[in-house]
Amino acid sequence: MAQVVIAILANAGGVGKSTLATHIAYELGERKYKVAMLDLDPQRSLDVFCGLEAGDVASTMANVLSKDFKGDWIFAPAWSEFKVEVCQGHPQLAEVANDLVIRKRGEYVLADRLKKYPLSHDAVILDCPATLGMLNVNALAAASHLLVPIQLEMKAIAGSAELVEWSITTSDELQLEPRPLILGFVPSMYDDRIAMHRQYLKQLPEIAEQLGIKLYPEIRASNEFKNASAHGLPLHKYRPRHPGCKQFKKIVDDLVKLIKANRDK
Repeated sequence: MAQVVIAILANAGGVGKSTLATHIAYELGERKYKVAMLDLDPQRSLDVFCGLEAGDVASTMANVLSKDFKGDWIFAPAWSEFKVEVCQGHPQLAEVANDLVIRKRGEYVLADRLKKYPLSHDAVILDCPATLGMLNVNALAAASHLLVPIQLEMKAIAGSAELVEWSITTSDELQLEPRPLILGFVPSMYDDRIAMHRQYLKQLPEIAEQLGIKLYPEIRASNEFKNASAHGLPLHKYRPRHPGCKQFKKIVDDLVKLIKANRDK
């Protein structure tokens, strides 16, 4: 079975990557799909968002990317009622990233792991670090699709355009066939009380059209996202009637179409 592998990429921190990863994973779980989240961030963001205890290094992505990995994927269940699982991050991923630079096929280690030791999940979500280093190169090489959250500030918008250029250039350098497709931009942390946010949100459709990239509806800023993550829960479980729960539907609808198309191959 072909697999949908979504890398959530941004070249800045605090733009909502882990919020996006956990909420689309939860909604896919609600729709009865089996989802693996791979935390490539040394800061272990998904541990916080999924309410997980820190894992020892042998049970994390640091082990998966090590030279000694033998296919023993270890996952922690995110929410017991669904088949959503996390291969956790670890601070040692920073050292692993340095090691990948000098290893043969260092850019392709994650892709090689997923090919040699395939996962049974319908979708794999890669929660990436906030720098365009070797871990993100590995995510790019392993991904079938990319999802790019954008904070509504000039620096972030310019950075997202640079990220698109980086993904194209790096894909060419790695000779990726097929090249991962950019599923879309996701405006994040939108606050309509802020004039700058309103201004940039109006400009984004033209920018996305120029780049040939789909623009998803904005994810509105809410302290309830922070409150939910403090409890290790998605908003859907913390405040199921909150309007923010509906903001991920179009992204998940597209992911479901991809999963179904892959099943038919």
